Amino acid sequence: MTATPTGTATTTRAVLDELLRRIGQGDPAHIAELYAAHADWKLSWPDDDHGRAATPWITQRGANGDAAAHYRELAAHHVPGAADTRIERVLVDGADAVVLGEIRQTALSTGRAYRARFALHLTVEDGLIVRHHVYEDSLSVARAFSAS
Repeated sequence: MTATPTGTATTTRAVLDELLRRIGQGDPAHIAELYAAHADWKLSWPDDDHGRAATPWITQRGANGDAAAHYRELAAHHVPGAADTRIERVLVDGADAVVLGEIRQTALSTGRAYRARFALHLTVEDGLIVRHHVYEDSLSVARAFSAS
């Protein structure tokens, strides 16, 4: 049975809503359960290094175990309880969803707070995330983690 476009969009929105709920709960293993065994994951700096040692969560990934590592590393490098994500718009078109917003975090290593605009593009197939692409203001992140 093939899902109708409306059914596909409904499933995509449900998976996205569940992802956002689980991210809010902060359990990386529980979050990773929403990802397919192998996903197209893009979250990286431009080719030159902008502080990757200080921001190890910003790297290429592919397996759902990698998704858990991403969320663990992200939490380990930020001040607990000092994070806020503002979702401004959610767009769903069939299997694809785009979330637009702003991340507000505080770097644990420097104590610097930062804001970074972002777009998250997800694709959902068979109830699991198969694409996770993040486009963000990486310069704001790099500045918050820089030693100077």
